[in-house]
Amino acid sequence: MTRQNVPVKIGYGGDYNPEQWPREVWDRDYAAFSAAGIDTVTVGVFAWAHLQPAEDRYDFTELDAIVARATAEGMRIVLATPSGAMPPWLAHEYPEACRVDFDGRRHVYGQRHNACPSSPDFRRLSVAMAGRLAERYGDNPAVIAWHVGNEYGGACWCPRCGEAFRDWLGRRYGTLDRLNDAWNTTFWSHTFTDWAQIQPPNTLSEHWRGPDHTAFQGITLDYRRFMSDALLGGFVAEKAAIREHSPHTAVTTNMMGLYQPIDYHRWAPHLDFASWDNYPPEDPSASRTAARMALAHRLMRGLRDGEPFWVMEQTPSVTASRNVNSVKRPGVLRLWSWQSVANGADAVLYFQLRQSRGACEKYHGAVLDHAGRTDTRVFREVAEVGAEFARVGDALLGARTPARVALLVDWDSWWAVEMSDGPNRNVRYMDVLTAYHRALWQANASLDVVPVTADLSGYDVVVAPLLHMVKGDLADRVTAFVEGGGTFVTTALSGRVDEDDNAFLTDVPGPFASLLGLRVEETDAQQPDVVNPVTLLGAEFEARHVFEVVIPDDAEVLGTYGADFYAGTPAVTRSTRGRGSAWYVATLLDDAGVATVVRRALDEHGLVGPLADEPDVEVTERVSPDGVRHVFVLNHGEARTVRCPVDGTNLLDGRVLRAGDAVELPPAAVLVLRQ
Repeated sequence: MTRQNVPVKIGYGGDYNPEQWPREVWDRDYAAFSAAGIDTVTVGVFAWAHLQPAEDRYDFTELDAIVARATAEGMRIVLATPSGAMPPWLAHEYPEACRVDFDGRRHVYGQRHNACPSSPDFRRLSVAMAGRLAERYGDNPAVIAWHVGNEYGGACWCPRCGEAFRDWLGRRYGTLDRLNDAWNTTFWSHTFTDWAQIQPPNTLSEHWRGPDHTAFQGITLDYRRFMSDALLGGFVAEKAAIREHSPHTAVTTNMMGLYQPIDYHRWAPHLDFASWDNYPPEDPSASRTAARMALAHRLMRGLRDGEPFWVMEQTPSVTASRNVNSVKRPGVLRLWSWQSVANGADAVLYFQLRQSRGACEKYHGAVLDHAGRTDTRVFREVAEVGAEFARVGDALLGARTPARVALLVDWDSWWAVEMSDGPNRNVRYMDVLTAYHRALWQANASLDVVPVTADLSGYDVVVAPLLHMVKGDLADRVTAFVEGGGTFVTTALSGRVDEDDNAFLTDVPGPFASLLGLRVEETDAQQPDVVNPVTLLGAEFEARHVFEVVIPDDAEVLGTYGADFYAGTPAVTRSTRGRGSAWYVATLLDDAGVATVVRRALDEHGLVGPLADEPDVEVTERVSPDGVRHVFVLNHGEARTVRCPVDGTNLLDGRVLRAGDAVELPPAAVLVLRQ
């Protein structure tokens, strides 16, 4: 197989570590890859120790052979820089390159993601490696992308990070007076008179109840922002070294979806395309798992204004990092792979292509197991997906989703609401966000997941749960959106603080109070088992955790509390402004209550999607660059018969279907309808 006859199609393959195996194994592997339709390999992710066995010695012999073989086999190569795990010699020679934890302990060598992002020696050596790799392989046309690092994350609290933090603060605030105002340091006699007095917030300084609950939320919030930027600095430096020798090949890194420690919106401008690793948490509900994956896919798609993304990793069968690691049931691998594509993926890759023989991932699933067999259920399912991707060809590449609904995600609000002392530490931003997304997903609304800085003018409905922090001109843009005819939905604890995490000195919900036509007089909180019933639009639902006592101005009351001293007062309201409306949900409703609010908001614009009354059936749309519309129907639940939503040809089996035709959907069924 030569490179010239590789078909253009959805990228398919995964992480491959041939340096762990003798050459005769490579022969068997590539024969298997060909049989499975695999055309893309990610190599070199954790190869630093054998690429550079000592600071003054490089050895690319093995990688030369790996790249040459992959190129000869016609593979598209994603070449990684190995900075996700530094070699032992680096930690031994430069111990300050190891991280210091929240308790102030300097770690010794071990594990991975173990390097201090502020270490000049780690930065120097990782950048040098990236440059050498690009110089050596950058002109190989088989290298279609650079994969910098691996799953960036974690944090460091060492003295160097403290120094870098102070420099970062100096650039952010300019003066100590501005910083003291932002952090409200007149509280507890914290006024800083010299930059050198500022320490990273850890157990030894601002400790309150762990890394996320320190005494001064402003300090902690800024340290989260700083650490996200510090890690980004390493990526940017490696990318710059690559660009010196490989000016046109795309550069990315594998993100982790709904991952709190790093603000991916801050990273997005530095990526040539977004990619992420799809390992959803275990959940007994297939529907909840599917909805959560869809949220993460859409978040990745939204990082770069709707551009297609890659799934850089998913397991073919089973993970190895959890207490209990269940295998994917028959058909689920295919279903999840197509769900990725349905929500914007142009490549679907696995970790891993061959199962490791030892260490912590030896039981992690792979396309090829320890015996290298190709007669397993897993391999057959992998090959089935590969054959379908080949059948579809390039029809979906570059296709976008024409969404009219936006879900706003904000890392600052995520951080701020969970590190706040009060009103209820049981409130989790992602729990509330996923509840509202799940309602939109079940309604099959055509949806983008975007940052609070996004242009809202192209949407009809904007949903922003727990929009705790209001930054810049956001309130003005939301008001203009509503007055122009849009529908806005937000929830309890929104509009509380400015970008410094200081409370607005006005009625809650701050800049949104006039738009929503109300004020919040009190905020009650209760234990998780305490339920306050809410009567909403003639039905009763459960509310938990937070209960705001609302005083309406000109807002229409649609739902009321049923218990406690605020029984009969508003729990859900709707105001009319200009040609649009703004909904406020003053508590945290159960799933059915959230779905009721979301459906009514969508109904205002006729945006409840097709098959929305079929539980667990996902319908999405992508439009190709040539304007051809593709509609995906995915069954995440039990077998059923549905009405085909559109006229189209199923690209997977060639069937021609008409809108309204009865279609049998067995469990894990997939339709890709080309109109």
